[in-house]
Amino acid sequence: EVQLVESGGGLVQAGGSLRLSCAASGFAFDDYAIGWFRQAPGKEREGISCINNNGGGTYYSDSVKGRFTISSDNAKNTVYLQMNSLKPEDTAVYFCAAGGTVTIVAGTLRPYGMDYWGKGTLVTVSS
Repeated sequence: EVQLVESGGGLVQAGGSLRLSCAASGFAFDDYAIGWFRQAPGKEREGISCINNNGGGTYYSDSVKGRFTISSDNAKNTVYLQMNSLKPEDTAVYFCAAGGTVTIVAGTLRPYGMDYWGKGTLVTVSS
């Protein structure tokens, strides 16, 4: 059974940090890219970061570049998202997803085409 389980969300003040984890099982982790997406109330799901476990390339959206860092521990089948300098506009449910390929259109990571999804973890940044 394929599983992606996010953890590490919570409530943090603006300027603070959180580290999200995405624990994967049930598929060939090393052959997939893992992406982080977020969705705020009333907004579309936004792709913010991605790492290719087969090659190590990374992607960041302009909204998080310089503040968030994605990393992967292939021995633990886990991807992390270190989030620093958090802002109230970072408040959202954060999802991780796995894809054999990823779709980046007009410089934006797209959610369609990802093969597996976690259920999400809520990040709330207070002002």
